[in-house]
Amino acid sequence: MNKIDHIGIAVKSLETSNMLFAKLFGEPHYKEEKVESEGVKTSFFQVGENKIELLEATKEDSPIAKFIEKKGEGVHHIAFDVEDIEAEIKRLKSEGFIILNEKPKKGADNKLVVFLHPKSSNGVLIELCQEIKNKENKDIEK
Repeated sequence: MNKIDHIGIAVKSLETSNMLFAKLFGEPHYKEEKVESEGVKTSFFQVGENKIELLEATKEDSPIAKFIEKKGEGVHHIAFDVEDIEAEIKRLKSEGFIILNEKPKKGADNKLVVFLHPKSSNGVLIELCQEIKNKENKDIEK
């Protein structure tokens, strides 16, 4: 793993939270994006070398909607940048981690993503993400 790529925060309202975090960071978000497959709309803030991703549910049965219903707004996941997501999946499975999606999916911010079950990582949802560099990844779950 190279570095923390971003911290994901589940929010009820992206519009309200964008205003709040813009005040906090002194700058507006730099991008909004929908990820239809996950039923989520995201907003990204750059904070120094780090990013904060706000996540708002677009469907009542999405993972973010379920998270907010169960736990309320707050930190949802920590994402780590990796060079080779397939190799990391293999390595982490061999170490006993539970992988939620066996094949990387296209996520927000031009990334391939995979999640580790919180039960295998002290209650923290971990996301691995690898920047999509070209179009050769034809077997990615959409």
